[in-house]
Amino acid sequence: MVVVDMRPDKPPSPPPNQIHKPSPTIKNLFPSPALSLSLAGIFRHGGGAAANYMDVEEGDEAAGGGRGSSSRREDPTDISSENSVPVRSDDDYGDQEDDVDADKNQKKKRKKYHRHTADQIREMEALFKESPHPDEKQRQELSQKLGLHPRQVKFWFQNRRTQIKAIQERHENSLLKTEMDRLRDENKGLREIITKGACLSCGVPTSAKDAIISSEEQQLRIENARLKAENEKLRAATGKYAVESPPARTTCSPGIDQVGSISCSLDSYSCTFGLEKSQIIEIANKATEELTNMATRGEPLWIRSFETGREILNYDEYMKEFSVENLTKRRAKGSSVEASRDSGVVFMDPLTLVQCFMDVNQWQELFPCIISKAAIVDVIDNGEGDSKNGAIQLMFAELQMLTPVVATREVYFVRHCKQLTADQWAIVDVSIDRVENNIDARCSRRPSGCIINDKSNGHSKVIWVEHIECQKSTVHTLYHTIVNSGVAFGASHWMKTLQLQCERLVFFMATNIPTKDSSGITTLAGRKSILKLAQRMTRSFYRALGASNYQSWNKATSKNGEDIRIASRKNFNDPGEPLGAVLCAILSVWLPVPHQSLFDFLRDETRRNEWEIMANEGPVQNIASMAKGQDRGNAVTIQAMKHKEKSMWILQDSCTNAYESTIVYAPVDIGSMQSAMTGCDSSNIAILPSGFSILPDGLESRPLVISSRQEDKSADGGSLLTIAFQILTSNSPSEKLSMESIESVKTLVSGTLKNIKTALQCESG
Repeated sequence: MVVVDMRPDKPPSPPPNQIHKPSPTIKNLFPSPALSLSLAGIFRHGGGAAANYMDVEEGDEAAGGGRGSSSRREDPTDISSENSVPVRSDDDYGDQEDDVDADKNQKKKRKKYHRHTADQIREMEALFKESPHPDEKQRQELSQKLGLHPRQVKFWFQNRRTQIKAIQERHENSLLKTEMDRLRDENKGLREIITKGACLSCGVPTSAKDAIISSEEQQLRIENARLKAENEKLRAATGKYAVESPPARTTCSPGIDQVGSISCSLDSYSCTFGLEKSQIIEIANKATEELTNMATRGEPLWIRSFETGREILNYDEYMKEFSVENLTKRRAKGSSVEASRDSGVVFMDPLTLVQCFMDVNQWQELFPCIISKAAIVDVIDNGEGDSKNGAIQLMFAELQMLTPVVATREVYFVRHCKQLTADQWAIVDVSIDRVENNIDARCSRRPSGCIINDKSNGHSKVIWVEHIECQKSTVHTLYHTIVNSGVAFGASHWMKTLQLQCERLVFFMATNIPTKDSSGITTLAGRKSILKLAQRMTRSFYRALGASNYQSWNKATSKNGEDIRIASRKNFNDPGEPLGAVLCAILSVWLPVPHQSLFDFLRDETRRNEWEIMANEGPVQNIASMAKGQDRGNAVTIQAMKHKEKSMWILQDSCTNAYESTIVYAPVDIGSMQSAMTGCDSSNIAILPSGFSILPDGLESRPLVISSRQEDKSADGGSLLTIAFQILTSNSPSEKLSMESIESVKTLVSGTLKNIKTALQCESG
């Protein structure tokens, strides 16, 4: 019999082996799993009697807390696989010691606490590595094997996942903090340099010696600004890390604005490049005047070629009309000049088009096959209102072809937007000599850009002028003609790409697409979801295909003697493509087949089994088809085919214009595609595209004999075909690349080329 003191000033004492439950006030101190883990670790290793009796209650996986509680929470139980804290089982109950009251005599049950053994933890750890989210069947089998209740196994896996997530978050926070500290130190060093070398009030160098700043340092400053912008975008994309406000701009230090582009003060720009705002405006106005003349003038400034139909710039006349002192000096050093002009009507109103050009992200969206990188380095003037009249920006862009065998072109230039009349705008790009000298530019833009005229009804007429000066470099034999003739980066390429993308946007927004242009998808939401997925897939393919330093290309030789470029990359956290190690192999060849004929053959689903290595069990079936342009070749299709007695779906996006055609495709999860076809969000569907890029070979074809017969007067020439395959070699990004994977992707590329040649009867080519 236990005698209990019933005096009101002395509450009954609990038995020594009974644990007091925390009060609601204490519970509020553990709002997050990460904090709970940290504090639980402190108590566990802190020693003393408290550590021996520390028990963390299991939470319910669905609600995040104990059942029957008004304020639910999830308390991690298993902190480490080596030292697990006590886990309370809902089914293990024992008899509690009798607590005799003076008036009542009743029994209360006390729950037992159980620690997992080392063998139990080892078994659960092994299953966790294979499957962090085991199903009910797996939990039942494991519980029977270990002699545990299924709920104990369930909560152990829940707490283990919480622990891993908390560790990852702490690691990400640590990386971001380190990066921010590094940028802060670098910014501080640049401030000290500027303070010592320039006047604090006006920014003018205090002496001739201090005014000398190496070109390497200037280039590092620009690169530093770009890196800061990219870091801000990444941090903003996570959505859970606060962006620090930039410091007050009392010195010549660039800051970062909310959209991620670099917004330097005018003093910063003047200090960095030695140019005042008035000088930049003068340069931009002269460039606008020159572009307007080059866009509107005819002969003798521009002469149309009878052989190609393209307009050729008369440089003798050009040098008479415009000031070209700097151009003449630069050409004497061995650089080459490319000039071209083209025009066309696009399905977009002028104001929207202007806003797209002045927004770097929308500009990249309009030209995904040409622009591999772009950034706003400095904003000199934001312009007036939505029309952006008077806006001036310093920009960087990397231009590419859809093949790794042709080097990219990096250009720094000032972009100026000016409204010429009520219904006419000019977008002018011009490189500044002072900037080019600082960064050792190998490619610069003489006054280039476009004149946009309002044609009413949402249409615009665009006149495009490209005037580029580049240092001569070695070009791959296959692409020598198309690059050196100025076609690869010329006005026609920009104009045709702009028309194609504007047409795609019109078809995407349209609500009255004819039935013959959209089959297999019944809802407008489903059509938009699939078109978005196809556009993302194609943009990812373009990025993986070029010679940009996104990836490093290595040359390999196939068994048939073809030169194959191979690159590997690791995807750690991009949900748009499968996580793990990705291997990419690309082959560029010439085929004696006309451009249009080759494109029609490769996009035709009825002939896919003639070249597709995996389609070895008959023709494919067309499930859905959606037009995204007036040309029937511009379409998105969903195809089904059998591979090794298993059905698989292929999403294919085909694009074509007079300059270039592409066919991009990727295997997709059937369940995810069926969901997207009903209108569900497709942004989280992981996709890894492969495909083809087809270019006319650029050779001017001439008949061998003179004849009045139509077929003898023209020949379509050949095509430059680039084949690209991407495969996932491992689900773990840290796993090393194996020779087996390299040989496998090489076999895919060379085997596909062999099938194409056989189908088109051009093996000798």
